[in-house]
Amino acid sequence: MTTHEMKAFPSDPSPADAPPALFERGHLWVHELVDGAPLRVQAQGDGRLRFGDAVRVFGDDVPPAYEHAVRHVRESFDRGALAAAVDDVASVVFFTRAIHRCGVDYDWDEIPNVLGVDVWSETSERYLQPDRVEKIYTRLGLEPLNTVRAEVRAADFDPSSYAFPDSAWYDGPCAGVLLRNKTGLRCVLENPAVDRGARRAASDTDAEAFARDQATTARFDAAARQLRAAGQPVTFDALYERVLERVARAEHDRLFEGDVDVRAFRSAVAERTGAYLGERDEGR
Repeated sequence: MTTHEMKAFPSDPSPADAPPALFERGHLWVHELVDGAPLRVQAQGDGRLRFGDAVRVFGDDVPPAYEHAVRHVRESFDRGALAAAVDDVASVVFFTRAIHRCGVDYDWDEIPNVLGVDVWSETSERYLQPDRVEKIYTRLGLEPLNTVRAEVRAADFDPSSYAFPDSAWYDGPCAGVLLRNKTGLRCVLENPAVDRGARRAASDTDAEAFARDQATTARFDAAARQLRAAGQPVTFDALYERVLERVARAEHDRLFEGDVDVRAFRSAVAERTGAYLGERDEGR
C-alpha cells in the first residue's frame, strides 16, 4: 500500500500579493469565505479517514475543538464513492473548513459543521478546478463553499471596488470571498466591515456555571425535537451529543480559547442531560 503525506493547505494571499495572472486572463470563481478553522481530510487504503489542521496531522486523539467537525465528516463521507472514482484513495487530500464560532455568529442550526473548499490530486499534481470541486464534495456527502458567482471575467474584476454580498449563513455580510481560477491560482479578499478576529472571553470560567448557562432546557428541547423530526429516539447519548455539539460550535471561542475546563464542562453537560431526561420521564 502506497503511503502518502498529507499535503499542506494552499496559501491564501491577498489580491495585492496574488500572482498578476489571476486578474489578467481567464475566469474567476467567487465563493463566500466562511469564518472557520482549517481541516484537512485524507482517506486511507483501509477505509479509515485521517485528519489534520493547518499545522499538524491528528493521531488517534482528535483535539476537542475539532471533534464536531471530524464526527460530521466520518458520518457523512461516502468512502465508496471516492473508491469508485480514483484508483488510490490516499492520493487525494480534501481541504475544508470546520465551522464553529471564531468571530462571526452564524446560524448554527443551518450552517454545516464542515464546508469543502479545495481538492488536491497527487496523481495530477494539482488542485482540481472549482466547478469539479463543488461536484466532488456533493457526491461525497459534504457541502462545498457557497458559490457567489461562477466564471467572472478576470480582467473585469476589481478587488478595490468589490461589493461584498450578504452571507448565505447568517443575517449579515459575508466575511470575505475566495477567488480562484481553473489553473489553481487564488487569493482571498476579506471584508473589512466584518471583524473576523473577534474573540470573547467566557463570562464565567467555572465549568458547571458555564454548563448551566449553555445547556439550557430550551436547548435540550430543541435537540429533542430535531431527533424526533429525524425519526431518531431521544436517548441519553444522542441528546448529549447534540447539545454538546451545538454549544461547542456556537460558543467555541469561549469554551476552547478561554480558561474553561472542557472535561469538567462535558461532565456537567452529561449531568444536565440525565436530569433533563429524568424530568421528562416524570412528566409523562
